[in-house]
Amino acid sequence: MKSDNSRNFTAADRLVVNFDQALRTLFGRPLVTERPNPAEKCTASELPETQRDHVARLMRINHTGEVCAQALYQGQALTARREEVRRSMERSAAEENDHLDWCEQRVEELGGRLSILNPFWYASSFALGAAAGLAGDKWSLGFVAETEKQVEGHLEDHLAQVPESDCRTRAILEQMKEDEIRHGQTAKAHGGAELPDPVKAAMKLTSKLMTTSVYRL
Repeated sequence: MKSDNSRNFTAADRLVVNFDQALRTLFGRPLVTERPNPAEKCTASELPETQRDHVARLMRINHTGEVCAQALYQGQALTARREEVRRSMERSAAEENDHLDWCEQRVEELGGRLSILNPFWYASSFALGAAAGLAGDKWSLGFVAETEKQVEGHLEDHLAQVPESDCRTRAILEQMKEDEIRHGQTAKAHGGAELPDPVKAAMKLTSKLMTTSVYRL
């Protein structure tokens, strides 16, 4: 990783770090890990204009999803009770930054643009993450596990819509899916609790609102 998590941060330090992360997520380039972009192993392929526009919009949704994930993890790390949970959240957030960067690059390659709604979704997700952390680590981790489960299904749906010839997009989505599965398993391994069905349903509804609005805006 390019960032240093070895020092012990005070509460004030963490607020400053989170503000910096928000600015990088929304307006700059995120701090990524050592991993290369999976698309680099693929050669570019030409897509018809309608397909290119559709895939660019799908990747815009994925980019906003990673904005939300970044905010969720940062909010949860800020309010986590146990240090091991906080460090796990921070590592997962760093890997989500990789996804954020990869999605942004692919949107640009396809001639698309990022969503103008990203600041709203970041703020909403940060508040949700912080609230989940305040509820206790087991619920915060359970929230992560359910989020990653739903994201996995969302990525599978997008993979079904992306043409087989678009190796660059598919390589990014496949790596993201692998990472999300691992993040969910890690959350469960640290003691994540199963969320009540009404909470899961509310999360699905919120996700639907995000994907529908960001596809257009």
